[in-house]
Amino acid sequence: MFKRYFEKIWVQNVTLLVLTALMVYYFAFVFEFKYDFDWAVFTHKGQYGHMGLLMLEGLNTTLTITLYSSIIALAMGTVFGLARLSKFKPVYWFATCYVELFRNTPLLIQLFFWNFALPYAFPEDLRLKLFDMHFEFWCATVGCGIFTGAFMAEIIRAGIQSIPKGLLEASYSSGLTFSQTLRKVILPLAFREIIPPLGSEFLNNMKNTSLAMTIGVTELCWSMTEVYSLTYRTFEAFSVATLVYLAMSLAIAGILYIVNERLKIMSPDRTTPLRRVADILFWPLDFLGRKLEYVFWYFRKSPDQRTISPLRQSLRVVGKQTILSLKILFVATLAYVLYEVGTAVYHFNWEIIWANLKTLLIWRFPDGDDTEFFLGLGGLAGSLLMAVISIVGSFLIGLVLGMGRTAKNRVFRIPSLLYIEIIRGIPLILVILWFYQAILPVVFKVDLDAFWAATIALTFFFGAYIAETVRGGIENIPSGQVEAAKASGLTYFQTMRKIILPQALKQMLPALVGMFIADFKDTSLAYIIGVMELTRAAYAVNNRIMVHPFEIYTTVAVLYFVFSYFMSLYAKRLERKLSPEAMRIEM
Repeated sequence: MFKRYFEKIWVQNVTLLVLTALMVYYFAFVFEFKYDFDWAVFTHKGQYGHMGLLMLEGLNTTLTITLYSSIIALAMGTVFGLARLSKFKPVYWFATCYVELFRNTPLLIQLFFWNFALPYAFPEDLRLKLFDMHFEFWCATVGCGIFTGAFMAEIIRAGIQSIPKGLLEASYSSGLTFSQTLRKVILPLAFREIIPPLGSEFLNNMKNTSLAMTIGVTELCWSMTEVYSLTYRTFEAFSVATLVYLAMSLAIAGILYIVNERLKIMSPDRTTPLRRVADILFWPLDFLGRKLEYVFWYFRKSPDQRTISPLRQSLRVVGKQTILSLKILFVATLAYVLYEVGTAVYHFNWEIIWANLKTLLIWRFPDGDDTEFFLGLGGLAGSLLMAVISIVGSFLIGLVLGMGRTAKNRVFRIPSLLYIEIIRGIPLILVILWFYQAILPVVFKVDLDAFWAATIALTFFFGAYIAETVRGGIENIPSGQVEAAKASGLTYFQTMRKIILPQALKQMLPALVGMFIADFKDTSLAYIIGVMELTRAAYAVNNRIMVHPFEIYTTVAVLYFVFSYFMSLYAKRLERKLSPEAMRIEM
């Protein structure tokens, strides 16, 4: 009886209001917060300047990096996504190496390499000039673009491969050239399919710009840390930064939603108000496209005027020779680059690498003393330990939230939805700072080691992402099975435990392995609060020896890459085993 009464919508709404009121009452009148908020720190000029203007300057830098890096990522993702489908093996292998290398190493290590190691490849005079030209800003912008482009390349490749092969054959048989097929058939259909995952990458790119603070770029996260360092207004600084990041996430999601609405195929009599808004916003681009199409069509000869003249025949031969020359030039350039890279690696100071390899792998363990965390365990072993603990906790949180996200009852669905969207809308580095600087020491009065603070932050952060994976797995199960379970008398939890989750977990395994890889790579962000994981160990070693950043950061990148790459191979193997094989389209 109580269950049937609780299924009414108004009862669920009242329950949510009561729970919210109880939470507000507890934190406002019962919980001893012992913190006086002072929001005037952002509206008045203080001893160290105007903090509000400092945050606005950081926001401006973040938006600039996001815009430039998104353009770079989309361009590189399109080029390398097409290159991954090339029949010319040198192009295919080059694109594959780019995608695998940059996807399987942490962005923080890449930024450190570009900023701290790459300048040593240039003469000292040029190196000094680079740093006079906002080198850190461009390192962050190009680094984020290259990193995100590797993920976009895989999304675009998958979108193109999802196009039925019959469409390609039909376009070629109708007389369209390769470029026309690409422009009029393949890419429009592919981008319709990949807008949701592509939108996620745009969001991730925006959040990844927060890592620019680690190389000295004055973006939003850097401004936030300056505010609480100068004014000790921790909650105010963190809250404003969180709200700004959530607002930017909502704005990007809204733009991509409008783009998705514009790309939908719908009849004129069923046009939605949002589609009309999208048509108005995209009218300048449509107008320009129509004019360019008219120009191209006007200068195009009709079929009866087309003749294969000697000049045209010679141009075709020249074109084929040009393509062959470009292929030879590409192979020669690639061989030269590989030779230079091989020469550089050969001249590495291998004694430095071997002397510090144990430090990078385990830090001081087993020679650490009793006062150190885990007797000084750190480096790669510390990163793996942090990843294993956090992914186990994340799975438990994600399982509960994923089930709550799919529940019909608003009391479970709305809190789960809010948690998932808030956590997914802010950068991980901000979540780590929230737990380390505010939530654990101030709210819960718990003084934990930085390792545990970072691990807890990773757990709650990836719990939101795993919840979406669980939701997708549950919703992928045919609804008829749920109805059959109810008809046979099973309760909700019995249905989940015996029917839905066993099938859903099988489908979720590849995604969960991929999430573990992401968790392992993101342990590098614990560097910001002093956890002696692999990235922090590399930074400490590099600061000690000073003159061999290439050797240290290359070694760290290889350690991250080897582990992540082999785990990604295992995830692909699981995906092939659990999914039907798809035909590979070659272009």
